[in-house]
Amino acid sequence: MLLNYQQKQAVLNEVDQKFENIFVIHGLFGSLSNLAGLASHLQKYHNVISVDLRNHGDSSHFPSMSYQEMANDLFELADHLNIDNFSIIGHSMGGKVAMTCALQCPKRINKIVVIDIAPVSYANKHQDIINGLKAISSQKITNRKSADLILEKYIKTIAIRNFLLKSLQKKEIYYQLKFDLDAIIANYDLLRNKLTSDSVYNKEVLFLKGADSNYIIPEYKDATLDLFPRAKIKIINNTGHWLHSEKPKIVNRVITQFFN
Repeated sequence: MLLNYQQKQAVLNEVDQKFENIFVIHGLFGSLSNLAGLASHLQKYHNVISVDLRNHGDSSHFPSMSYQEMANDLFELADHLNIDNFSIIGHSMGGKVAMTCALQCPKRINKIVVIDIAPVSYANKHQDIINGLKAISSQKITNRKSADLILEKYIKTIAIRNFLLKSLQKKEIYYQLKFDLDAIIANYDLLRNKLTSDSVYNKEVLFLKGADSNYIIPEYKDATLDLFPRAKIKIINNTGHWLHSEKPKIVNRVITQFFN
């Protein structure tokens, strides 16, 4: 399937400057707008393609969404854009998609940046979110405030509620979620699974960890290095799982240095 995307060409054209094609991938329940600040920052020296994964944003909905399928979607988009080799930045679930692409076809992937996720199995971290979203979907929502009041019963963190409310879209009279909640729920256990591969990715990988997040912990080091032996980690202090929105200047600088 051809994913919805936004393509931004590099702004500066300096002598001997080699432009990198970088795909930017959001996480679960997100869309390409989530990493818009990072994409705009990278556009100074790189060609940036932001994507909506299947069942998210304005991309098509499908009942299945394994990491292999999502990786194939990205390669199909790259082929459509006549891009042979490229790099990927992925947050959370998008980071697992980036890792899957690198393991599946390492010759095509130059580098990857993985934001606050590891190639391991995770416990159910989203049940309250899923319950809140199901509550929204079961009612006729006429304004965002009503949706927020429903979510507040399940999710106390305002930032998380605001993030989820970005995916509400008005269709005629009522607001609906842009992502396919039923497909996400049906595939949720699969999305939590560890990544497995018979091969390794021997090129550079940068893992960014939010210091206050528990998505990357020391116990995951061996499993990560087994698949990505050249992996390096950078911890961003005073940040949680959404470190790119909490400390955008620092994250932008670290990622820019990695690509330069």
